[in-house]
Parts: sequence; structure tokens; C-alpha cells
Amino acid sequence: MTVLPRLLLLFALLLPFLGLGGFPLFDLDEGAFTASTTEMFLRQDFLSTWLHGAPRTDKPVLSYWLQAGSARLFGFDEFGFRLPSALAASAWIGLTYLFTARVASREAATLAAVILATALGPLIITKAATADALLNLFLAAAGYAAWLWLDTGAARWRALAWGAMGLGFLTKGPVAVLIPAAAVFLYCASGRDWTRLRGFFLAPRAWALFLLIALPWFVILYQQQGPAFLLGFFLKHNLGRFSAPMEGHGGSPLYYLPVLLLSLLPFTGLLFSLGARARTAWATPWLRFGLIWFGFVFLLFSASGTKLPHYLYYGYAGLIPALAWACGQARMRAVALGALPLFLLLLFLPDLLLAQAGAVGMHYRAALAETAQHFGPGYRAFFAFAALAALASLLTGRFSVSARTAALGLLGGLGVALLLLPAVGNLLQGPTKAAGLAARALPGPLVMDGLNHPSFQTYAGRLVERRELRPGDLVLLPAGGLDKMPPHDVVGLYRDLALARVKMRMRETP
Repeated sequence: MTVLPRLLLLFALLLPFLGLGGFPLFDLDEGAFTASTTEMFLRQDFLSTWLHGAPRTDKPVLSYWLQAGSARLFGFDEFGFRLPSALAASAWIGLTYLFTARVASREAATLAAVILATALGPLIITKAATADALLNLFLAAAGYAAWLWLDTGAARWRALAWGAMGLGFLTKGPVAVLIPAAAVFLYCASGRDWTRLRGFFLAPRAWALFLLIALPWFVILYQQQGPAFLLGFFLKHNLGRFSAPMEGHGGSPLYYLPVLLLSLLPFTGLLFSLGARARTAWATPWLRFGLIWFGFVFLLFSASGTKLPHYLYYGYAGLIPALAWACGQARMRAVALGALPLFLLLLFLPDLLLAQAGAVGMHYRAALAETAQHFGPGYRAFFAFAALAALASLLTGRFSVSARTAALGLLGGLGVALLLLPAVGNLLQGPTKAAGLAARALPGPLVMDGLNHPSFQTYAGRLVERRELRPGDLVLLPAGGLDKMPPHDVVGLYRDLALARVKMRMRETP
């Protein structure tokens, strides 16, 4: 392995940590996870999850435990809360490299690691304080181990697959079992290999390992809370999400087609290279397994009532090694087809945002008014350079297509991590962070009124309630809603947000 591939692999493994604490937490997802973790400390309850004083039944507990441990060690800030996701993402990238090196080549493995680390969609979740990077690590471990068991029959790979599914179940629930299990079932069915199918599913020791990892916390919580959590988690947040749109996250059956094309930028062109070699790929067993894995995820969530972009990434551990394999026969113009539009889009993103200022609500309109403040000259210069580099990659034949592809990914990853995410994060979330930090030292109960910004609780480090206002409350609300407040004093204004103190009742004169 020469120096350049080693450097590219090192960059891919370290990219999740780059700029990790350099921008505020995003609401709603990061805010809800970190606020729930904060509430664990406030309540001194590390078994159950709560948000704003109410039980939170969205996810199991593993990601909250990891956030709690990280925040305790490294600080209750963006870096501390995001570090578990970065560690999980780096491990996910490392597993993808090792698997691809085993089934294909080291060159393809290095490129697979770079694609996973720098493709637009996966890159963003590697830096998010949510459960998704952790879940994707366990899905990758389960899927890769399942394939190695199918290929070699070694019992240790089957045990690893079921152990990873157990950890995934403790991270996000049944989806961590459904996806790897479906990939194994459909692969075996495609070859009418019923012996290996029975061998994977009818393995008492593997099931025992899975249950030993996944079951105890659910049993303890049932004993503590009764059926409320289990009903909310399994019926509402699993079956309910599939059967109907939840929280407004719906979409057409074609929803994931543009998600696929956008989230893989700057590598979207490799999809077409893979499509051109589809017959060869399908005839290659490990590639067929990966394509079945990704295809099942695509179809499953296309049929789901609730649709969110990151659901599609649950199949990327199967797809991305196939894209790296296809790059070996790709032409550079197929890669530049994805890279050049991405860099041009990011170059002119500030102008596109300003053009939408009149078509959005007051909160976003106030944010967009500060676009020029956050997208400075350095941002423009970087993505102009990146666009020129994408053009130059078409004109030189000095380096291999894989090396030029990796270089464009490196440019895109650096730009998104160090320029795009800080600009967007400060633009959207800066006022919430400022209000939360200000409220940290102020007396009185904290209340949110007319908002759903859970990161306010994270930054305040105190319980934030959502209820009727009472005298003495310190309230976070839209600045435009101050005229509807009971008698109050304004404590601080943070762009379109306000902190206000509800006045105490006046004593009646005798």
C-alpha cells in the first residue's frame, strides 16, 4: 500500500472529527437527542429517556448512554455530544474499507472509504448528535459479517452479525434486524440456497447472543414503567411510522430517487457506471448481496408512510463498495458529472438562499437576512476553486480515475465540514444557542412558548418545560409574540427570538 492510498484512508477515517464542535446543534433531531441526554443528568435517571418533562419513546437507550458518557468526559457542548457519532462513523468507514479490501481490492477499498466519508448525505450524519451514525455502524457490521458467513461458513461471522444486530436493536429498534435479515433471505432465495438460509436463522447460540444484548434494557424498562414505553416505541414509532406519515414527513413513492442522486454527490456519476456493468455486478456474489441489501432498503422506505432522507443511508454500506468497484472501469466525465454541479451549487448557495427570502416564514426570513454575514469570501473562494478542480480533472490523464475521484471527494468533504455546516448552523441555530447560554445563569423556571427548539434545553443545561405560563417564568418565544405575552420584562433579544420574564402578580392593596 503506497503513501497516497494510506493518506487518503487516514483522511477518510479522521474526517468525521473535523470541525465537530464548530457549529451549533441543529433542531429538531440533534436538539431532541442532546436535550434528552441532558435531562438524564438533570433527573439522575439513566435508564429512561425524557424530553421537556415528558417520556420520550422514539428510540432505545444506547445512543443516549454514549452521549452521556462522552459529555461527562469531554464537556456538555457540541463536541462532547457529537463525539460518539464521529467515533461510530470512523468505525463504519474502517469496516467498509476492510470488507471491500477483502472482497475486491485495496484500491477499491480506499475509494469506498473516501466515498463514505465525503458523500454529502453520509458526511452530514457522521457529524450529527443522533443515533444514525451508530445504527449505520451496526448495520454495516451485521451485513458484512452476514456475507462473510455466507461466503465462508465460519461461525464467528454469524455470531458477529447477530451481535451487531443486537446492538443496533438497542440503538434504534427492529430496523437493525429487518435490513440484514432481509438481505440474507433475499440473497439466499435468489440462488435457491435454502440450506444456508436455515443455517443463518436457525442458530440458537446466535439468537441467544442477540437476546442477551437487546432484551435486558426493554425488560427493565417494562418493569419500571409498564407497557407505556413499549407501546409508544413499537406501535407508534415503528409500525406507525411505516403505515402513515409522522410529524409531516411524507412523500411520493419516488421520494428517494432525488435523495439518492443528491446524497451521493460528488459521486453520483458512479451510479451510471455501476448501471452500465449491472450484469457483471449481479453475477458477482458479493456485489449481488450488496445490491440486494441496498435495493431492499430503497423499496422498503419508498413504501413507508414516513420518509426522511437518512433512512436511505441504511443501505449505503451495501451500495458504496459496489460504486468503488465500478469506478475501476468508469470514465472521469462520469465522476465530474456529480462533482461539478455540487461545487457550483454550493458556490451559489448564498444567492439561492437570498432569492427564497420572500417565500419563507418569518423565522427563516430573519435568518436569511444574515446570509452574507455567514457565507464570507473564503466560502466563495473555496468552492470556486473546487469547481475549477472538477473541470481540470476532465483535462488531465496523469492520475487514475480513482485517484482523481478521491481528490474531488476530499475537496468536497473539507468544504462541507469546515465551511458549509458552520455557515448553515450559525445562520439557523445561532440565536437559539445564544439564548440557551444566556438562560443558563438566570433564575426561575424555563419555559418554551410557541417554539420547538429542544437545543435550548441543551445549551441552558436546565429543564425547559412546555406548559402554561406562570409568574416568574423565564420564557423563550418568537420575538413577534411578545405583544401577546402577559405582563413581562424582556431579558434579551436574539434576532427573531426573545427571552422574557413573566412579572410577578401585584399584591392587592387593603
